Amino acid sequence: MASGLALAVYGLLLVPGAILVWRRPVFALYAWIVGLAAHNAVMAALYGAGIRGSSLTAIQAWKEILLGVALGRVTFEVLRARRLPFRIQAADALALAFALLVCIYALLPQSWLDGSADRSAVGLALKHDLIPVGAYFLGRSLIVRREELVRLAWTLVGAAALVAALGLVDVFVIPISWWRNSAVVDYFHKHLGYDYQGTGGLPENFIYNTGSEDHFLRRLVSVFLGPLASAFMFVTALLLGAALWRRARLLPLLGAVIAAALLFTFSRSSLLALAAGFVVFAFVTRRWWPVAAAIATVAVSIAWVHVFPHVAPEGKWTKQDLVHQRNVAKKNPGASGSAGSINEPSIHSHWISLREGVRTVVHHPQGYGLGNAGQTASRTGTPIKAGESNYTEIGAETGLLGAIIWTAWGIALLAALVLTALRTRWWASAGVASAFGAILVLAVQTDVIGDPWIAYCLWSLAGITLAPVALLSNGDRSAR
Repeated sequence: MASGLALAVYGLLLVPGAILVWRRPVFALYAWIVGLAAHNAVMAALYGAGIRGSSLTAIQAWKEILLGVALGRVTFEVLRARRLPFRIQAADALALAFALLVCIYALLPQSWLDGSADRSAVGLALKHDLIPVGAYFLGRSLIVRREELVRLAWTLVGAAALVAALGLVDVFVIPISWWRNSAVVDYFHKHLGYDYQGTGGLPENFIYNTGSEDHFLRRLVSVFLGPLASAFMFVTALLLGAALWRRARLLPLLGAVIAAALLFTFSRSSLLALAAGFVVFAFVTRRWWPVAAAIATVAVSIAWVHVFPHVAPEGKWTKQDLVHQRNVAKKNPGASGSAGSINEPSIHSHWISLREGVRTVVHHPQGYGLGNAGQTASRTGTPIKAGESNYTEIGAETGLLGAIIWTAWGIALLAALVLTALRTRWWASAGVASAFGAILVLAVQTDVIGDPWIAYCLWSLAGITLAPVALLSNGDRSAR
C-alpha cells in the first residue's frame, strides 16, 4: 500500500517535471541543485515509511530520468537544426573519448581483465562514470541568458545556506542516538548495500574518532547524510558566491552560515580545496583579495584542527561500538587521535589508498573493468582494486589510458573555463572555474563524482559557462 501510494505521488510529480524539462532543459539543473541536496534524506525517510526494493529504486531514478529527458530534447533540436549548438573544443573531444572508452570497458568480459564485478556492479559503475559526461554536454548545449544564470547562482547559494543551517541545527540539537535509531542505518545497509561500521551502524564519517573510549566528536552531515558531500556543496557555493558578492547585501550573511557549516563538517581537504579555488579565482579576476582569502583559509584550516575538538558537540560510544573500536585499535597500533598527525586514521587511510591505487594502475595498466573500484565495488561486495581518488579509481577500472583521458579532460575543461573567464571577465566563468578547480583538487583524495550533486550540478554549470563570447551580453562581461 505504502509503495503504491508513493509511486502514484512520484508519477504525479515526475511527469509534469519531465514535461517542463522537455520544454526548457535548464529546469533540470534547478531540480538537481535543490533535489540532490535533499535526496539521501528523503530516500531514507521513504525507506523508513515502508517504501522498499524496486519501488524505492524507481523513485531514486528521478535524477537520471530528468537528465535523459533534457538530453533527449537537446538531441532533438540538434537533429532538427542539423548543427551543434556549440563549437567543438578539446574538452568536448576528450569527454567523448572518455565516454567511449567507458562503454567499451563495460562490454569487455571481466575474465579478460582479471576483474570480478557482476552485471549490477558494471551497471552502477557505468552510470557513475557517464553522468558527468552527460551533464557536461547538456550544459554545453544550453544557451541561457544572464538573468537565468543569476537565478541559477542564487538558487545554488540559497540551497547551500539552507543545507548549512539545517546541518548546524542538527549537529548541535539532535542527539546521535536519534540517528542511530533512524531509518538511515537500514537505508545505507539494506538498500544501498554499504557495510558501514560507524557508531550504531552509521557511516564512519558521521563522527570524528579522537581515539578516546569516553566520547567522539560530531561532524555536520545535514540532509546529505554525509560531511563530505555537504562540504563539496559548501565549497562550490562559497566560490560561486565570491563571484556574486557585489550583487547583493545578503551574500555576506549567507556566506557566513555556509562557511561555519563547512568548518563543522571537519573536512580538512575541502578547506584546502577552497583555498585552491580562491587562487584560481584570483588568477582569472586579476585581483589580490582572493589571494588573501586563500591564505586566510589555509590559516583557519590549520587552526581549526586544534580548535574543533574543543567546540564540537560530543557523543558517547555504545557498548557494541567500544568492542568494535578496541578490535580496530589492535589491528592499527600506533594510530593517533590527533587531527594534525600523519598517523591519524583518516589521513593515513587516504594516503595509503592513494599510494596503493597508483601502484595498481601502474602494475595493471589494462585495468580490471568497470565495477572493481571505489564505492561501486563497496556496495556490491566486489574486491576493491582502488578507492578514495577519482583518478586512481578510473585507472583501476579503465586502465592507464582511461586515467590519462579522464585527467586530460579535467585539465582541458578547467583551462577552457579559465580562458573564458580571462577573455570575457564574466562573473559566471570566474566562479565556476574556481569551483571546478577546487573539485579537481578534491578528486585527488576522494570520489567527487560519486557525489551526485557534484556530478550533475557542477559539470552542467561548467558546460553552460563555456558559451561563445558572442552570446554574452554586456552585463555578463564583468566579474566584478
